[in-house]
Amino acid sequence: MDKRRKLLPMIQSILRWPLILMGLLVFMVIYMYVIDIRAGVAATIFFVIYAGAYAVYYVIKRRSLVNELVSFAVKYGTIQRRLSSELELPYVLIDKEGSILWSDKSFVNLVGKVKTRQPITDFFPELDKDSIPEPDSDKEVILDYNDMNFRVKLRDVVLEDLDGDSFWSSEKHVPADNEKGRMIAVYFYDETIINRLNREIIDKATVVGLVYIDNYDEALDSVQEERKAFFLAMLGRRINKYFLNYKALIRQLEKDKYILILQNQYLEQIKAAKFSILDELRSVNVGNELAATLSIGIGINNEGLYQSYEEARAAIDLALGRGGDQVVIRDGDKIEYFGGKSSSIEKNTRVKSRVKAQALREIIETKVGIYKIAMSMNKDAHIVIGDSTGAYDVMLNRFRDNPEYPNMLISPKAAVEMCDNATLVIVVDVNRPSHTECPELLEKTHSVVVLDHHRQSSEAIDNAALSYVEPSASSASEIITEIIQYIGTGVKLKQLDADAIFAGIMIDSNNFQAKTGIRTFEAAAFLRRNGADVVRIRKAFRTDMNEYMAKARAVASSEVFMDYYAFAECKAEGLESPTVIGAQIANELMDVSNMKASFVFTNYNNTIYVSARSIDEVNVQVVTEKLGGGGHMSVAGVQFTDCTVEEAMDRVKAVLKSMIEGGEL
Repeated sequence: MDKRRKLLPMIQSILRWPLILMGLLVFMVIYMYVIDIRAGVAATIFFVIYAGAYAVYYVIKRRSLVNELVSFAVKYGTIQRRLSSELELPYVLIDKEGSILWSDKSFVNLVGKVKTRQPITDFFPELDKDSIPEPDSDKEVILDYNDMNFRVKLRDVVLEDLDGDSFWSSEKHVPADNEKGRMIAVYFYDETIINRLNREIIDKATVVGLVYIDNYDEALDSVQEERKAFFLAMLGRRINKYFLNYKALIRQLEKDKYILILQNQYLEQIKAAKFSILDELRSVNVGNELAATLSIGIGINNEGLYQSYEEARAAIDLALGRGGDQVVIRDGDKIEYFGGKSSSIEKNTRVKSRVKAQALREIIETKVGIYKIAMSMNKDAHIVIGDSTGAYDVMLNRFRDNPEYPNMLISPKAAVEMCDNATLVIVVDVNRPSHTECPELLEKTHSVVVLDHHRQSSEAIDNAALSYVEPSASSASEIITEIIQYIGTGVKLKQLDADAIFAGIMIDSNNFQAKTGIRTFEAAAFLRRNGADVVRIRKAFRTDMNEYMAKARAVASSEVFMDYYAFAECKAEGLESPTVIGAQIANELMDVSNMKASFVFTNYNNTIYVSARSIDEVNVQVVTEKLGGGGHMSVAGVQFTDCTVEEAMDRVKAVLKSMIEGGEL
């Protein structure tokens, strides 16, 4: 009614304006008399006729015009009510407590009979008080109802702002006690068809995969000659049959390589089955002493098949760099891992080491390289080392201030000042930029070489001119030893050099107890021939009594989780290098029978360091990766900075329990 009261004076004002403007005609008539009396008389007659005619028209039409406007407004209001109540969009009004005040026919058809003041949560539990929007705001809720998908929009409505003649504000629909309160208008947008079509688009998207047999030659060599053809036929049949069950197109590119094309919906099914082809291929046995393992890289990119193929190439490289026998799926920045349960297969051939050594030599011929190799080529070389731990100080002190090794060890700050585009940076024993002694160096030069034995993760050094990551190696020292033999520059090792490299093998292999192979002992033999002394190295790495007692206390207070997993805490107080002691404790706990893995927690410098160890039954790298860490199958770790030791233990236990229940361990 307020708007109608405003409208009527407006119409009357419009009708009166011609009367007001007649004042101008009066002045014109007077002016005409001044010019000429006859013209003034004529103008007077015209003015009288015009004014009389308009006065009659105004009196006659005013009432009928108002009646027509009122009639139109009434009809408009009726149509508005009908459209609102018969709108196909389910629509309901609720109060701030969630009680239904009014609903249209579509809502009633959707949910059935609706009672006044019935809570809307009786039909949609998701629309609780937490979903009620704040004043002058909206909220959206996604929910399902009877196999239908709805996007529900809740809009705040203040009653005092509503039109007084509005359908919604009539006492018939809004209780008197709510007139000056709030109402929530709830709109239900049916997105069932849209979601189904989107799901179909996603399901039918094409993904590309590359399937490699990791150890094709080694597995084939372990089969008797007369059974080799049958063995290869079994491998090919298993691979083809498995993917054909998921309506995939798979074609052999080389003797040990396949390309795979399938729809995303079948990829989801394969993921749900945890890529059982990995286990199926290992089970092929026709007398072969060595089981064949598979690596799969799958790429997803909505821009096209070529982009998906490039993603697949990056994924297979990552799978191989992590040791093989696993699946890596790349979808942009999202990376998923499956498998990786078995140990990396050691390659008996050293062809790869020879090729990498020659490539490294070509790079070093114009740049700085690994210290000893570089020095043998008369290159200026330095080793960048940050804050060293006490465990390695004994070895480092042998090089510090040694005239035979001038300025060998430099700080990260000094390295950054020296580095330019002509500098070659060689990263050893790590392949993650964030784990290097000086990540800034990687950004200051375009020439980077990576030599490592740790499995690769999604974080990698992208600009490497040469990358030699061999997860089957026991240590980076083993890789370096092979490169020294094949670099072809006549590198002469001194006793101190041989001791340092030999010590690296001993530490990473836990005194030749873990991840050792033929090539490990060959490398050790080469170093022994060059003067490495095991007794001298052992003396250098002996622990003092405080460290020994700390290890004893940690082992004594350890607990066993789910019968097979040892947990212990290493107290850092009074220890010069507590994280190293923690790693040693983890190694010792694996000497306990029936232990599948050990986890030792060390609180040092406001960081919780976790050392994880296993022998062959559990891939601790996969466990730590789920917590943000990584490493090897049998040697891994992770760090926490936002929790206590007890909370860190609970996190690791939760991951272990989840993986065991999911069949990943």
